Amino acid sequence: MSSYTRYDEAMVTTSEQIDLWRQSPSEHQTLEFKEAKTQYDNDKLYKYCVAIANEGGGKLVLGVADQPPRTVVGTNAFRDPVAMAEKLFQAIGFRVDIEEVQHSDGRVLVFHIPSRPRGTAYHIGGVYLMRVGQALNPMSEDQLRQIFSEGGPDWFEEQSKGALTTQQVVDLLDTQTYFELLKLPYPTEQAGVVERLVSDHLIDQQEGSYSIRRLGALLLAKRWRTFPIWRARPREWWCIPERQNWKLDSISQESRVMRLGSRGWFTL
Repeated sequence: MSSYTRYDEAMVTTSEQIDLWRQSPSEHQTLEFKEAKTQYDNDKLYKYCVAIANEGGGKLVLGVADQPPRTVVGTNAFRDPVAMAEKLFQAIGFRVDIEEVQHSDGRVLVFHIPSRPRGTAYHIGGVYLMRVGQALNPMSEDQLRQIFSEGGPDWFEEQSKGALTTQQVVDLLDTQTYFELLKLPYPTEQAGVVERLVSDHLIDQQEGSYSIRRLGALLLAKRWRTFPIWRARPREWWCIPERQNWKLDSISQESRVMRLGSRGWFTL
C-alpha cells in the first residue's frame, strides 16, 4: 500500500504505477528517470521540465535508476514538494505538479509536466530546449518554425471564397437544407440567413461583405468545385467526390461529421 503527498489533489500515482513505468523497454518522449539519490540540481530540473513540455509533456521521475532494470533507489531531493513547485513556476513560467510516492523500495518524486500550448514553445534563459538521448539541446530553427506555425488558423476556419454579397452567399450554399436540419424556420430575409451562418462560424462578415469558411463550403456548398478548397486540401479529402445535387441528410458541427445521401458518413 503506497502513501503520498500531492501538490495537486487530483493526482494519484501508486507504487504499482511506478513499477509499470519501470518495465517500459526504454525511456521515451513522455517518461524520464533520474536516480537523484541525495539531491538534484535545480537548474537541471528547470531545463528538463522545459524540454519535456516542448515535446508534448510527460513525467520526470526521481528516485529510479535510468538504466534497466530501473531499480528504485529512493531520493532525498526536494523534501518540500510544495515549495519546489512554487520555485519551478517562478523559474519557468508554467505549473508543474509534484507528487511524492512512498514506494516499498524508497521515496519517489513524480513531476507531472504539461504540454506546451499549441503554437508556443517554452524557453529558459532564451534557449528553447529539447532532449536528444540523455542530453538537452537547443531546438533547431526548423523545429521552432514548425511549432510557431501551429498558432495559425485551423484549416477548416480559413477562407474559401471571399468578397461576397448576401445574395452570392445564398446562391452558393444550401442554406435551405441547413435550416431544415436545425429544425428552424427559414428567415424571410437573406440578412437573417447570413446572420445565422455567421453565428455558427460557417461564414465571416468583413467590411460589408462576406467570406465562406472551408468548413461552410464543405458542409453546404451546392457544388463543391465552385470553391478553391481542392487546391490545397489535406489527403483525407482525396476520396470525397463531387457533391453535385446530393442532399445533406444530417449534420453535427461539434464532431464535424456530415452525411450525404446514400454515400454515407464523412468525417471533417
